[in-house]
Amino acid sequence: MSQNDDDAAASDDAMNELQRMLQEFLSGGGAASGTGFDPAAFAKAAGLPGDQSALQGLFATLQQAMQNPSEGIDWSTTRRTAIDVASEGGTAADPAPVLRAFPVATLWLDEVTEVGQSPDAPRAISRIEWVQQTVDTWISLAEPVAESISRALMDALEGQLPEELSGALGGFGPVLRSVGGALFAMQLGQVVGKLSREVAAGGDVGIPLFSGPGREGGALIPSGVAAFAEGLEQDSEAVTLYLAVRELAHARLFRHTKWLRLHLITAITDYAQGMRIDTGRIEELARDLDPSDTAAMQDLLSSGALIPPKTPEQEAAHARLETMLALIDGWVDAVTADAVTRLPGADAIGEMVRRRRATGGPAEHAFSTLVGLELRPRRLREAAAVWRLVAERGGVSRRDGLWAHPDLLPTAEELDHPARLLERLGLSGTEPRGAEPDEFDRELARLLSGELPPAGEGEGSRGAEPGENGSDDGAPGAPGDGPAPV
Repeated sequence: MSQNDDDAAASDDAMNELQRMLQEFLSGGGAASGTGFDPAAFAKAAGLPGDQSALQGLFATLQQAMQNPSEGIDWSTTRRTAIDVASEGGTAADPAPVLRAFPVATLWLDEVTEVGQSPDAPRAISRIEWVQQTVDTWISLAEPVAESISRALMDALEGQLPEELSGALGGFGPVLRSVGGALFAMQLGQVVGKLSREVAAGGDVGIPLFSGPGREGGALIPSGVAAFAEGLEQDSEAVTLYLAVRELAHARLFRHTKWLRLHLITAITDYAQGMRIDTGRIEELARDLDPSDTAAMQDLLSSGALIPPKTPEQEAAHARLETMLALIDGWVDAVTADAVTRLPGADAIGEMVRRRRATGGPAEHAFSTLVGLELRPRRLREAAAVWRLVAERGGVSRRDGLWAHPDLLPTAEELDHPARLLERLGLSGTEPRGAEPDEFDRELARLLSGELPPAGEGEGSRGAEPGENGSDDGAPGAPGDGPAPV
């Protein structure tokens, strides 16, 4: 027998063993017979990674989805996975510096904005608490896309099953859809769990993740703050105070502007619901995809290959969303810069925050790939400059008053051409409002305007006092004396 024949025979044996184990897994026979299903053996046959703990959790989730298939997605998988990932490694940081920073940040913000503080107290929370209190928001953003991908992917796979697996998987259409949903939910949980390690504050991703009583006053994650400070050559207390100011400004804006949270979440949800999965592309991918290869299915879901290019309507919707995110972050950036003028190193810290916000971390990129939605404020600097311009020309009250209604906010065109915004607001001819001049500046202005006489005249000059240049007893040389006697 040739080497090729030996390889073919080995491949057939592996396929037969894989088919046997997969059918056993789907039917639950391994558990029923007491022998149990060996994830490591299945992984070896299917070419999956062999990490035992990860495989045990993966197959436990998938088997539950197979035994109880449903049209919907069980999002409890997302919650469990996110908490497990968030709890891995790392040590809890001391919350004391964060709690000390909040009162100072509040006072500084009171000086530079008319947007009042939230009645909810700001909090220091752990990574796990961040996950527990934000995961429902992440699910609401991902659910429309997850449902579409799950149905389209599993329908395509059901029609494109390899012949050698058709006997094992025939009639498992609902099961396959349930498995697809479980895989998506698990990957979303991994993304959210990893995000908890990247963020330092509740407003780091630009959208209001927290809602409910007592949760809207702002939150910092002490371990995230410490991790961010490690990468800077700045005092850790200064970094903490800067992040506290920024977080409280973000919380104030959403608490004060009642319509903003619903407006933003609705825009994101509408964008996601308008996404249509390219079934032709899925069928093309399904021809080469082995349903038993769970790792390949996970890679497919997380690669973004199932998300089709944006339609013109979606491009327009995404542009509007980016503009809104930029306006939010730009206002927070401008207000924070005004509030931290006393803080040493504030400019350097602010620049790092802006770069981090503009580029995002790996987990944020994973979310955008998984869901097809990028939460990046691409025009943050332009928006911040516009907010500063309005404050310089019209004052803080005029700037903050633009948040009263979405129609008052600067448009994308006005970010490109700020002069048009000033014209709309009636501020084109106004001079920038500078700082109040001090006593020296006022006197200098009076002198230059001619209000003060030149030096040596008027009240600035006087005759010699008695006793100057001589004595006051008529001694020779005294002022007013005649010639000295000869």
